[in-house]
Amino acid sequence: MSEQKTLPKFKIFDLYDLSEVSVEDPGLKSVINLEPKLVLKSYGRNVQKMGQTKVNVVERLMNKLAVAGHRGRKHKLEIGEVTGKYTKNMNIILKALKIVAEKTGKNPVQVLIKAIENSAPRDEVTVIEYGGARYPQAVDVAPLRRVNLALKHIIHGASDKAFGKKKNIVQALAEEIILAHENNGDSFAVRKRNEAEKQADSAR
Repeated sequence: MSEQKTLPKFKIFDLYDLSEVSVEDPGLKSVINLEPKLVLKSYGRNVQKMGQTKVNVVERLMNKLAVAGHRGRKHKLEIGEVTGKYTKNMNIILKALKIVAEKTGKNPVQVLIKAIENSAPRDEVTVIEYGGARYPQAVDVAPLRRVNLALKHIIHGASDKAFGKKKNIVQALAEEIILAHENNGDSFAVRKRNEAEKQADSAR
């Protein structure tokens, strides 16, 4: 009998095994992509409905890093270390994940997933116009938007800690991911989630 050939198990960048990473939040399981690929590079081929769910979550974090200066509709801050280059931005993410692995002793992608779950708001406020009057209304957040908000706030928190400070973006990002993983109130992303949910509670 010939030996049955099995496909090799891919680790992302040949570093981190995603087969042992799991998503505990049932609402986010369908929108967090953990498909193992040697190199995470989708070349922007996700311009379709729910296309972002086909992009690995680590690459989505890197895409947010590329526009770390965006606040609302304005581009306020520009970090010198973060350029438009895929290689440089992904190196920042990989260095941050290495620090996370050293400090926690866990798979850093699992730590990132837990940080996203802790930072993803369940409710937020929208503005309803009725009879010429505008008033806030609490709404549930869609799963895909929950992940996007969590990733955005993790990057913004790291960006603010590194901008004009002695700490560089790699150290700041690793620290933000660890704090969010621990559901620590010092995390910018966790504070933003709590703030959004409190506003939604008061607008019910």
